[in-house]
Amino acid sequence: MAAIEVEQLQRRFSGDVVAVAGIDLEVAEREIYAFLGPNGAGKTTTVRMLTTLLKPTGGSARVAGFDVVRDQSRVRRSIGVALQEAALDPLMTGRELMQLQATLHGLTRDESKRRGDKLLNRVGLMDAADRRVGTYSGGMRRRLDLASALVHDPKVLFLDEPTTGLDPVSRITIWEEVRKLNDEGTTVFLTTQYLEEADQLADRVGIIDDGRMAAEGTPGALKAQIGRSHLEVTISDGGGPQAVEVLARFGEPLPSRDGVLMVSLEGGASDVAPIVRALDDAGLCVESLELVKPTLDDVFVAKTGRHLEGAGDEQPQEDQPEADQMGEAEKGEAEKGKAEKGKAATA
Repeated sequence: MAAIEVEQLQRRFSGDVVAVAGIDLEVAEREIYAFLGPNGAGKTTTVRMLTTLLKPTGGSARVAGFDVVRDQSRVRRSIGVALQEAALDPLMTGRELMQLQATLHGLTRDESKRRGDKLLNRVGLMDAADRRVGTYSGGMRRRLDLASALVHDPKVLFLDEPTTGLDPVSRITIWEEVRKLNDEGTTVFLTTQYLEEADQLADRVGIIDDGRMAAEGTPGALKAQIGRSHLEVTISDGGGPQAVEVLARFGEPLPSRDGVLMVSLEGGASDVAPIVRALDDAGLCVESLELVKPTLDDVFVAKTGRHLEGAGDEQPQEDQPEADQMGEAEKGEAEKGKAEKGKAATA
């Protein structure tokens, strides 16, 4: 049984605004699936439908084997949800919040304490367990929100941009925890603004654009669709024409750029050593050499015609989250969604 099955899922808002225009996707059990899309593409709306916070206006979706419309309560008992904006009471301590979440999910008092402390320790927050959440850093709040989403041991975990705005160390900490959870059998559905995150974590990637699926596949397969790896070579003391002749033996020459010679390689990295030997045998001195592989950013641009917001952010600042900008129709539903997250835990 697939963990998530979506068939022609649609969502229309008032004014005939189409946020999701009939998408199909399937996520296998124990898989990490990264869901990418430009701002306003429909990814947040899709997540809200899959987590029962928003009803579809067409098509169907099943999560953990249950229909998101007919079996909402069963879906909610089977999933954990950590949305982009964590709904954490700043006046509660971390320990109090964890015990409250456990109680809302029907755990006994003793089990709530045991489960809460175990998860706080797991995400590295035991030392801060009795501090008010309002004193936590952005990274600590994200880890606490992740822990609260796991209190009832869900089969499927939804993470909506879990590391947006975090510093690199906090991002890596979240990545490590996601990998551990997946290794233990949890299916993870992840939306992200960072292509590196998708490349690092995901077994498969889906790209949504303008409410429709633009591409889907493993990161490697998607990058292979864009093109082969190519080698960039700079030769010392001239020798350009002779170097081009040598490189042409190994692949299709590409237009040079600023004196850098380029050749497309069918064999990828395995072709590099023979090329270096051939250049050396020809008496050519290599000043620099770089193997350039297609990236998920290349895939994203090819499929959507634009770069993913956040793709170039190497040093995101903690406590300055970049909000996922929904379309006007989505914004109209946003406040309702925050309230519904709390309701979902009690169902």
